[in-house]
Amino acid sequence: MLHSNTSPELINVQIQPSFPSGSAEQIIVPSRQIGIQTFHHNIDIYLKESNAYGNTYFARYFEWQGICRERWLHQCIAQDLLQTQGVLITKRAHQEYLQETFPFQTIQCELNTFDVKSCSLYLLFRFLVDGKPVSQGYQQIVFASHDKRIQRLPEPILKKVRAYEMSSCDWVH
Repeated sequence: MLHSNTSPELINVQIQPSFPSGSAEQIIVPSRQIGIQTFHHNIDIYLKESNAYGNTYFARYFEWQGICRERWLHQCIAQDLLQTQGVLITKRAHQEYLQETFPFQTIQCELNTFDVKSCSLYLLFRFLVDGKPVSQGYQQIVFASHDKRIQRLPEPILKKVRAYEMSSCDWVH
């Protein structure tokens, strides 16, 4: 788990991850790389998203992954979310919690892609409050026909998706 007193040298170690990690203690953190696009989306936290202790329900982060994914797809990839061409199937999802969040904070979500292949890709999510990481995770997405047979993403779509692709990631233990 990443703490505020974690050594900066550990955070910046470059390792090519192998998905899935096999360990719940490992998580992928997008590196800052010049020349790639990062999608940004803000989410406000409300009282209904917190528990009796006042911190945010952990399940909200999976919901926010979905919201950020849909917004990115709609704004940057295909307004119809690729529904006319096929379906997106989430094969794998993971979320690592780094710091508590509370109602009335604004979550800044950053999204990048990783390991983009002809039929699948990873979406990397980084959630921040005031520029500090509070949670991070990923989804492995597979593209399929409407009858759920895996198929290639159309080339124009792959080109758009690759504009957000990280060539490497930091691997925080």
